[in-house]
This record gives sequence, C-alpha cells and structure tokens, in this order.
Amino acid sequence: MTKQERAARTRQALIRSAAAVFEQHGYAQARLVQISSGAGVSTGALHFHFDNKAAVAQAVVAEASRRMRELSAAVRRGTDNALQALVDTSHALVERLRDDPVSRAGFRLSCDGDKAAVPDLRLEWHQRVRELLDEAAATGALAEGVSREDTAATTVAVTAGFEALGRNDSAWLAPHTLTGFWSLLLPRIAAAEAVALVDPSGARAAKPTPRGPALAMPVRRAAEPAAGVN
Repeated sequence: MTKQERAARTRQALIRSAAAVFEQHGYAQARLVQISSGAGVSTGALHFHFDNKAAVAQAVVAEASRRMRELSAAVRRGTDNALQALVDTSHALVERLRDDPVSRAGFRLSCDGDKAAVPDLRLEWHQRVRELLDEAAATGALAEGVSREDTAATTVAVTAGFEALGRNDSAWLAPHTLTGFWSLLLPRIAAAEAVALVDPSGARAAKPTPRGPALAMPVRRAAEPAAGVN
C-alpha cells in the first residue's frame, strides 16, 4: 500500500469515527481524542488531516454530500421516469439516513450546526427534488396547475421531518412510512396517465417492515382515483 493510499484510508476512518462520535455526543461535546481513538490513530495523525474539530465536521458533511450526489445519480440512471426517480431517490436517501452513520451525522451537522461553516444538505436535497420535478413537468408527467416549488418544499419538509423524528424512533425511517407519503401525494401532483406508472414504494423497494402502533395507518395506492387538486 502506498503512502497516499494509507493516508486516504486514515482520513476515511477518521470521518467514520467522527460521524459516530458526533452522533453519540453531539458536536459541542465531541472530543478529538474520541475521534482519533475510534479511528485507531493518534491525535497527531488526526491533526495531519484536520486542523480542528470544525474541519472534521465539515469533512463529515462533505462526505455525506458526496454520497447523496452519487446516490441520486445512480438512481436517475436506473429509470427514464423522472417522478419514479424522485420517489426512488427519496427512498434511497431515507435508507441511507437509517443505515449509514456518515450520511446521518452529515445531515445533523449541516442542519443543526453553523450554516456558514458547512454545506446545507437540505438545500442540496431541495435542489435535486426541484430538478427532478422540472424534468417531470417537461415530459407532461405533472398535473396541470401543480406548483413545482410547493411540491419540492413539501417533499423536503416531509423527508427532513422523518429524519428528525427518526433520531428517537426508527419507525419514521422505515420504507412503509415514506411509501405512505408518496401514496398520498402522487395522485395530487401527477397527471392522470402518469400516476399508474409510478410505484410509491420505490422501484428498488425493500421488503415491508412491521408497522408500529403509532404509524399503523392505511396506505393509499398511487393507482387510486385522484381527489381534486385544490
């Protein structure tokens, strides 16, 4: 292994360790010695890569941002249906927030920390949602009169809300929860002929998980007749 490869591995180990420490203790209480220890390196090795704790946090957010961009691009390559890509990307993002500590910590640091110091991942997510809605509108997949900005704001608010609620109850990040949201929204934003072409559970849907009592609600399928759009 070359020196550059070892350095890259150490940096990634520090980012993974920092994500776990920030999630467990919060940014303010996190200590660099905890981060270096979790990565199996000295604090001196940590300072070789990062000047201070803020730089470590920014690296975690930057890595979470990179993973989200790669995820979105991979999902988009898998379908030529922009609305399905939006649904699939939201499912993939929520799955990452549930299972990937770096993505989860990156969102929390970005959204709860110093906005001037790190990228705003919710803003990046909002921009991606709006891009996919613009693509859907260009192909006639959106219902007449639907506001793309309102739809993007609603989608981001709901997914961000699931992320926040999921910090204390992982059921909010379960696939069926997001499927329920899309089952309600799709008939109100998609053109009649487009609704049946979109699976609210996502084209890469995971196996269903048991519903918790607080979330045990019926889920409308996207193929049901749409109520009037107000």
